[in-house]
Amino acid sequence: MRFLMLNWRDPRNPMAGGAERVTEGYLRALRTRGHEVFWFANAFPGSAAREEVDGLHIVRGGGKGTSVGVAWRWARRQPRFDLVIDQHHGLPWYAPWWCGTNCVAYIHEVLGPIWHAFYRGFRARFGRWQEQRTIQLYRNVQFWTAAASTRTMLEGLGVRRVHQIPYGVDTRPLAELPPKPLATSLRLAVVSRLVPNKRIDHSLRALRCLLDRGLDASLTIVGAGVDESLLRALGDSLQLGDRVRFAGGLPEAEKDAVLRAAHLLLHTSLREGWGLNVIEANAMGTPAVVYPVAGLVESTLHDETGVVTSDEQPETLAGAVLALAGDAARYQRYREAAWRRAATYHWDAVLPAACDWLEAQATGGGPGKRDGSSRAGGAGP
Repeated sequence: MRFLMLNWRDPRNPMAGGAERVTEGYLRALRTRGHEVFWFANAFPGSAAREEVDGLHIVRGGGKGTSVGVAWRWARRQPRFDLVIDQHHGLPWYAPWWCGTNCVAYIHEVLGPIWHAFYRGFRARFGRWQEQRTIQLYRNVQFWTAAASTRTMLEGLGVRRVHQIPYGVDTRPLAELPPKPLATSLRLAVVSRLVPNKRIDHSLRALRCLLDRGLDASLTIVGAGVDESLLRALGDSLQLGDRVRFAGGLPEAEKDAVLRAAHLLLHTSLREGWGLNVIEANAMGTPAVVYPVAGLVESTLHDETGVVTSDEQPETLAGAVLALAGDAARYQRYREAAWRRAATYHWDAVLPAACDWLEAQATGGGPGKRDGSSRAGGAGP
């Protein structure tokens, strides 16, 4: 079979993040099953128009506002694809109306408030409005997502069929859970792109709160992004000094080492499709303290594998960390449960059913197929 993924970014894009990592996981699995797999993405400075990455055919063209047209013209010249996957990131590819074959929509999260993290005033309000209207336009298209919270939002916007497939991670849980006693100096970690919607500043402010409350703590931030200089300046203004370390982007082994050494992962995003780094931390025996937002309330099970805070304030985050730091028995219970649960999200456990479903969609059938409405001819209102 021939599969085509439409996504604004590909794994080699400097702005690639968790969405591209999980996308690559699914596509590699399809390739391993013997299928021909293409990934069309926006071009970026220095990128090649075509590239093969471990058997995946990467094709690039166009940019914001133009790549949909470029993708359409390119696809028209190709042999028929069995399934086109239209990945939404605030804006879709409108593929059900031009691909001429089976099509599913893939979405990580409904951006909603994230629009306000990147834009102001009318632009933010318009972005949020058009996202809702676009999803409603897609209401007869088969959707695919990871989190139950995203599924609920899609159904609330009128989408008729949503299939839920959990994310997988490459990180294998530690073979055995080694001791990690709560030390007099608490080690905290953040793993994230440094962009506005991730609200890394909340973790810095929470660290300041912890220090002011007498807890000896430090924070390592793994990741890079446009907000790095602002976050460094904030760390200086909060007088955090060597209590905070910006590690930049790290290879997987080094990132895992940070997560293994940390006592807790902090996650303060506005909204997530899931929160891959939570499961990666759990695999290293590190529970998380997260904000009560879509996605994170599923990757962290409150009072089982970590803590979901009562609100989205740095002071509340600090309070949750402080309470857990004083309860060694509860902390060890979270570690054990998180570590065991992480094994159920390794790709080995996720991919077989995911590939079965994608192959079924490529034949125009599969569970939930009622009327051909995920094909281009039935995708409209």
